[in-house]
Amino acid sequence: MYWVLFIGIALASYVVQASLKSKFAKYSKIPLDNGMTGREVAEKMLHDSGINDVTVNSTNGTLTDFYNPANKTVNLSEEVYGSCSVAAAAVAAHECGHAVQHAHAYAPLALRSKLVPVVNFASQWVMWLILGGMLMMRTSMGSNLMIVGIVLFAVTTLFSFITLPVEINASKRALVWLSGAGITNSYNHAKAEDALRSAAYTYVVAALGSLATLVYYIMIFNNRRS
Repeated sequence: MYWVLFIGIALASYVVQASLKSKFAKYSKIPLDNGMTGREVAEKMLHDSGINDVTVNSTNGTLTDFYNPANKTVNLSEEVYGSCSVAAAAVAAHECGHAVQHAHAYAPLALRSKLVPVVNFASQWVMWLILGGMLMMRTSMGSNLMIVGIVLFAVTTLFSFITLPVEINASKRALVWLSGAGITNSYNHAKAEDALRSAAYTYVVAALGSLATLVYYIMIFNNRRS
């Protein structure tokens, strides 16, 4: 049953990622009527939101856009930063949505930020701990390693689920502002919404995949102890 679920989630992840790339490519060809680039959209949303201490930067890669609360920077991929398109506007506004969350002390974002150091630590050690625990499961040390590994992985799973409301809320803020500021209109607003919805699905699939893996590790632990 687990492998059926695992394969299903893997396929869903592939489909969602392919859909996101396809829609981004499609909507990147639809220009904004006002001619604003992703950078200009981001700067305007920050200005309209009363945020003056956040910098908009360009970063390498495709769909590598992110907001860094540590140094208050909105980092836009090159094709978003300099592009005048519906897709670029949607992505830029979404990342600025995180900056607005930060400025307003949005609780899920604050919690996610506090978990980042733990998640970074867990990502480096969790697989080694679980593997070591599996190899030495019949010993008390093996059981302890497995338990620590499962707890650390549980933190990463919690992080994935906390990410969901953070991302969904950022998209809602972005779409409200895009419409209210006249960046999008009746023709292209639905396309911006569709692009952000597709991006949100990637986080849903990732969270479900993490939960399935956590359950799998717990099952291994219980089976090997019995």
